[in-house]
Amino acid sequence: MQIILLKDVINLGYKDDVVTVKNGYGRNYLIPQKKAIIASDSAKKVLAENLRQRAHKLDKIKENAQALAAKLEAVSLIIGAKTSSTGTIFGSVTNIQLADELAKRGFDVDRKSILIKDPVKEIGSYKAVVKLHKDISVDIPFEVVSE
Repeated sequence: MQIILLKDVINLGYKDDVVTVKNGYGRNYLIPQKKAIIASDSAKKVLAENLRQRAHKLDKIKENAQALAAKLEAVSLIIGAKTSSTGTIFGSVTNIQLADELAKRGFDVDRKSILIKDPVKEIGSYKAVVKLHKDISVDIPFEVVSE
């Protein structure tokens, strides 16, 4: 089943992408949640016209994302966490703490766009990926220290 995404869906695609999914996933989840519509011929024509009209806005959004990416490349974060005597963190460091630390430094980044591959449960140096646009992502190094 082909659908047109109305919102970004993690591990599937971005807004206005035409993707193929299984019937049940499309009809029982994506369409009722207003995250997608069925990709009929008329819907594809409407999408093409909307993309043509929004091309200028999309270019500006991409330029803003590139400017933010250039600023974020120079950033290195230090996250404080409560730890045991062996260096193990009570809990873990998540994208929420990274988003808060970036906000303190003046960067407005949505926490959902920050991806940490492995769980951070010990003191040390790690990397997180920030997806600013579907074509633009930045690696941000961060260090977890004991408070």
